[in-house]
Amino acid sequence: MQPIATDNALIKGNRIAYGLYGTGEPVVLIHGTPSSSLIWRNIVPKLVAAGYKVHVFDLLGYGLSERPWDPSVDTSMSGQIPILEGLLALWKLDSAHIVAHDIGGGIAQQFSVFSPERVRSLTLIDVVSFDSYPSKRTKEQMQNGLEALIKTNDDDHRNHFKDWLLSAVHNPQAFADTSLDTYLGYISGPIGQASLFQHQVRHYDPKHTMEISGRLHELGNLPVQLVWGANDTWQVTDWAHKLHDAIPGSQLHIVENAGHFSLEDQPEKISQLLVSFLATKR
Repeated sequence: MQPIATDNALIKGNRIAYGLYGTGEPVVLIHGTPSSSLIWRNIVPKLVAAGYKVHVFDLLGYGLSERPWDPSVDTSMSGQIPILEGLLALWKLDSAHIVAHDIGGGIAQQFSVFSPERVRSLTLIDVVSFDSYPSKRTKEQMQNGLEALIKTNDDDHRNHFKDWLLSAVHNPQAFADTSLDTYLGYISGPIGQASLFQHQVRHYDPKHTMEISGRLHELGNLPVQLVWGANDTWQVTDWAHKLHDAIPGSQLHIVENAGHFSLEDQPEKISQLLVSFLATKR
């Protein structure tokens, strides 16, 4: 599957893959774990057709962006904030509409709390919040120690994380027929397998969202939309309602027949929600 982050820039000394599409008001899309900007591939054309300039990128340590060898390089949610700020400077954006998924939503929550003047609107899709992560399955693996998973052979690694990824969607067959192998390729092999644990899993720590959980009410000063897959087993809808209650004036949409990777299951429906929401914020 062809990537949508096809350009590269050095941001804070690290190579970041990004892509720009369309013209109009700026929209920045932030993906989560263990995915990449690829998850937005069916959303971007709808936003472009609606008259927006769409900015996508792969987080540091993810997808086609650099996988830093130095373990002191911070690829946590908090560590991704300077990367986002560097990209906004590259793109000459003083402000933008922010749309985020999964841990991208943790990044977006921090950024929006700390720099609300730079956020025209905020859409959070199946995001982490409070201490909602890691998921029960991942937490059990972390508690049992990750050494065995880190050192397992490539075939066993791929089979294990293929099952993990398939649990993120409501329609596994459609996912397997389209983007599953590309996602799996990013977190497997001699670079991807080590990178998954160094740059992603070891940072599954709710301190990054708990830090600002007491300030989420401040996001009530912004237009905020929450979109959630009804069948999300990674971030169950209880968290959607808790986040909705914490952000005064926020809108909440529960999307049927959609899992945690709701953007894979229901891209048309989510595109419609995005375009409708953004149209009222121009």
